[in-house]
Amino acid sequence: MSEQRPDNERPDGFDLAVEEARPKLKQPSLFRVVLINDDYTPMEFVVDILETIFGMERTRATQVMLEVHTKGKGICGVYNFEIAETKVAQVMGLAQQHQHPLLCEMEES
Repeated sequence: MSEQRPDNERPDGFDLAVEEARPKLKQPSLFRVVLINDDYTPMEFVVDILETIFGMERTRATQVMLEVHTKGKGICGVYNFEIAETKVAQVMGLAQQHQHPLLCEMEES
């Protein structure tokens, strides 16, 4: 009667190391959340948005607001898709609630 050997043991007595292939993980795409300038939304409202939704300190929020005002748009942050989408919706919701035409969008980073 022949002796049974485990699947990973070779006939010459050496063990065969079997390592499972690890799946290759892809980093999720990142998206910039961008505020677009308009001539009607008060600067203070934009600073408040940057502080409350994006967690910026007052000084940084003021810098980003001035960038939006002078350059036409400003980056509020870079996030994965779901977080960026949520932040855009929060900004747009608050802007509508306060009847401001402020626009916010996301673009792939």
